[in-house]
Amino acid sequence: MNEAYIVAAVRTPVGRRNGGLAAAHPADLGAHVLRELMDRADADPAAVEDVIFGCVDTIGPQAGDVARTCWLAAGLPEEVPGVTVDRQCGSSQQALHFAAQAVLSGSSDLVVAGGVQNMSMIPISSAMLAGRPLGHETPYAGSKGWSARYGTAEVSQFAGAEQMAVAWDLSRQDMELYAYESHRRALRAVDEGRFRREIVPCEGVADDEAPRRDTTPEKMAALRPLTEGGRLTAALASQISDGAAALLVASPRAVRDHGLTPRARVHHLSARGADPIMMLSAPIPATAHALSRTGLAIDDFDAIEINEAFASVVLAWIKETGADPARVNPNGGAIALGHPLGATGAVLSVKLLHELERTGGRYGLQTMCEGGGQANVTVIERLG
Repeated sequence: MNEAYIVAAVRTPVGRRNGGLAAAHPADLGAHVLRELMDRADADPAAVEDVIFGCVDTIGPQAGDVARTCWLAAGLPEEVPGVTVDRQCGSSQQALHFAAQAVLSGSSDLVVAGGVQNMSMIPISSAMLAGRPLGHETPYAGSKGWSARYGTAEVSQFAGAEQMAVAWDLSRQDMELYAYESHRRALRAVDEGRFRREIVPCEGVADDEAPRRDTTPEKMAALRPLTEGGRLTAALASQISDGAAALLVASPRAVRDHGLTPRARVHHLSARGADPIMMLSAPIPATAHALSRTGLAIDDFDAIEINEAFASVVLAWIKETGADPARVNPNGGAIALGHPLGATGAVLSVKLLHELERTGGRYGLQTMCEGGGQANVTVIERLG
C-alpha cells in the first residue's frame, strides 16, 4: 500500500479583523506560504502535480479558482494546475484529504494542500448573500426538497451553537472558563515562541494577532448574549481573521526521487455528516467513526486540534469522547487565535504537526465542525 507523507508545513500569522493582514490580496497571502513551502521543502515546484486550496466566500479577489491564482502570484510554474475546495470551515482540511488521497491512490506523487481567507476584505457569508439581488434570499429558500425535509428551521451556526450548549447542558460560566483558558494557552504559546518554526512572517506581522492579553473572566461575564436569553456571547465564538497555510504531501517515490524528508504520515482521513440544523455537532460522530476505523482510542492521541468555532462545540465533544482537556488545543484555539474560515483546516494541520514535533508525541487528531452539519477527521503519525 502507498503512503502519504507530510514533508513541509507552513502558515502565515493569523491576523485579526482589520489588522496587519487585512489589506493583503488573498492571492498574495496564499502565494506567500506557497513560496516558503517550496523553499523549506527544497523541492522542485515543477514536480508538483496539483495545488488544492480551501476557501469560503469565493467572490471578488477570492473568486476565479484562488488556488490557481495563489500559485501563479507566487511566480511558480504555469504548468502546475490548481483547484479550490469549499467544505465550508473544513475546506482546507478537505484539501489535505484530497491531496493525501491522490498520493495514496498512486495517481499523484507530489501535491500541495492548503487554504487562504481574507475575512477583513470579504466579509463572512458574502457568498451566501450574493444571490439576494437576483431574488434568492438564502441558498435553501425555494428548494422543495429542503423545505420538505427541514421546513423553515433557521440554518445558522449561532443557532446551532446555542442548541449544543442546551443539549449538552453547558453553562455560560463553564464556556467562559474554557474561552479564558484558550486565550491563556495561546498567549503562553506566543510568548514561548512555540509557533515560530511554523510561521512565515507576512506584511510585517510575525505573530498571531488575535489573543487578548487584557481579557478576564469578569470582562467575559459582562458581555451581552448573542441572542436574548441565550448562553453564548462573542467571547465564546471564534474570531474573524485573515491568513493562509500550506502543506506539501509526497509519496515514497517522490521522497526518494526528490530527496525529501518525511515528517509525518497521514494515518487516517474521513468525513461524516450529522444534523445540518444543529450543524456543529458532527465532530462527535466523525471522531467515533475515525476511532472505529483506526482501532485507536482517544487516549492514544498526544495532541488534538478541534476547531473552536464556539466553546460549546469543543466542550460537547470533550464530554462525548472523554478526551483529556490538557491535550485538546494545547496552544489555544480559534476563540483566541482566530478562524480564517477556508484556511483554518490547514492552519490546524500545521499546528498539530509542529506540536507533535515539539513534544515528541506520536499521534495527532484533527477535527472541525462545518456548514451543512459535517466534519472531517485527520489522524497523523509523527515520524523521526
